[in-house]
Amino acid sequence: MTHTRRSFTKGALAAVSAAALAPAVVRAQARPKITFYYPIQVGGPLTQVIDGYIARFKAEDAGIDVEADYSGNYIDTTTKALTADKAGSPPTTAILLATDIYTLLDAEVIQPLDDFIKTDADRAWVAGFMPAFLKSAQVKGKLWSAPFQRSTAVLYWNKKAFAESGLDPEKYPTTWDEMVKYGKAVLRKDASGRTTRWGVGIPGNVGSAQWLFGALVAQAGGNLFKEDGTATFLTDPKVVEALQFWVDLSKVHGVHPPGIQEWGTTPSDFLEGRIAMIWTTTGNLTNIKKNATFDFGVAPYPGKAAPASVLGGGNFYIFKKAPQADKEAAFKFAKFMTSDELQADWCIQTGYVAPRDGAWETAALKKYVADMPAATVARRQIASSVPEFSTYDNARTTAILNTAIGAALTGAKPAERALADAQAEIERILRPYRR
Repeated sequence: MTHTRRSFTKGALAAVSAAALAPAVVRAQARPKITFYYPIQVGGPLTQVIDGYIARFKAEDAGIDVEADYSGNYIDTTTKALTADKAGSPPTTAILLATDIYTLLDAEVIQPLDDFIKTDADRAWVAGFMPAFLKSAQVKGKLWSAPFQRSTAVLYWNKKAFAESGLDPEKYPTTWDEMVKYGKAVLRKDASGRTTRWGVGIPGNVGSAQWLFGALVAQAGGNLFKEDGTATFLTDPKVVEALQFWVDLSKVHGVHPPGIQEWGTTPSDFLEGRIAMIWTTTGNLTNIKKNATFDFGVAPYPGKAAPASVLGGGNFYIFKKAPQADKEAAFKFAKFMTSDELQADWCIQTGYVAPRDGAWETAALKKYVADMPAATVARRQIASSVPEFSTYDNARTTAILNTAIGAALTGAKPAERALADAQAEIERILRPYRR
């Protein structure tokens, strides 16, 4: 009996110990951890803002860990995410370009958000996004990402230069013809005939050319690509017309700097009076407002068929190979980061366009807009904006398109020939995706 009793006691203790330990193990396993890739160089104010948001999220839901990985620019971040997924350790979620959607679908690395949308609150959250931003996140009837840091391109004009040239400083061009007319009026040359102030500058270097070209094409009433990412329409007469107009701004009208206007120097060219009107992102508003020594205006883009711009920026994607509990937590995190309150704050802190109407109704953003009315231009323009150029194998097709644009702007090829060559090359890449 003694032996039996000792044996029973030992077994009971083992069972009790196991029972006591099991919940701790379960809790440890069930505590979700979000690995979050964010595209920014390490350090700087944006990193601090994101860190602050993460701290707030963790304070509201102490059962979830979030580890931010500041992984370089968008290209670096996409490459790192795909490499990590292939190695079996994908991020849980990442902010990647909206235009990366077809590349990510082709790699079969992302999971549709529809799998996580289960409640009326979830559905209301989706409905709160502006349709123009949701459009670039939806493919084949599914929602693949959540808009986060979005932007659009706008026109900035030098009111002092307009007034000096006899133009109404409060009136901006609304058509291509007006932009040419105003550009000629503000043009200035020195005694030797050298141009000291150009009328308009549209950046056309690799990395930005396809973005602003998309706006020109939309203004002409055309479309660059098929919505399912499997085809491009570069030989469409309206697409050719858009590129020819860009070329003619310099070669025919003489209001645009020759060759390729650089994205990085465009704000300083404007601030230093070398160009009177520039096309660039809303993200330059704070910089220009802080450093301009003259009054300036911000306006929607002009048009030919109709005014139009193009949307850019990044979305939240969830990677399907991540653990299920972590993915569920990542969905909660994405909802938190794209809430009206945080999107309003993000707009104020960064200059990105809040992609939710509710964000613009918050007290904070209303006050910001009252102090800086130019911030509303991007919002007003969203309804007439189109998604950025995006196809399968997007890095290759975008590079081909940008090369074609550059060839036309520098005179290496006529616009029609440059686009025809690009269309043929892209067609070979995209044809397999239509099978």
